[in-house]
Amino acid sequence: MNVTSNQSEKIIEAAKAKANEIGVAMNIVIVDEGANLKSFLRMDGALLGCADIAIKKAKTSRFFDIDSGEIGKLSQPGGSLYNIEHSNGGLISFAGGVVLKNNKQIIIGAIGVSGGSVEQDQEVAIAVANALQLRLNHIKII
Repeated sequence: MNVTSNQSEKIIEAAKAKANEIGVAMNIVIVDEGANLKSFLRMDGALLGCADIAIKKAKTSRFFDIDSGEIGKLSQPGGSLYNIEHSNGGLISFAGGVVLKNNKQIIIGAIGVSGGSVEQDQEVAIAVANALQLRLNHIKII
């Protein structure tokens, strides 16, 4: 299973709407199940340096099938994944990357969001991932 082009476009639009709602210009990335770039949006005014961060957040989540913020908790000094951010061409180990699942709970890709505070990035990523789940379960959210 893979996130479709149609789904990725709708996910990007939902993330953009959420980012506008909280008043933060963001970089929003969707990767497919192979962690390949599927869709990207840099909102007007979003920080340029956050584009790469959003990509790496999405890839980090997909590579390890866990929210990027959870990797961060495990990668602290003394943690079981200490220094993992240096692997795979560079990972991002703070919140804003979330796996995307279909209605059978199969991972179909990931979203990465960057441009606000870590909490704002995570808020947008989680809201959109949850909305995708609801939409796939035939509840119109996105």
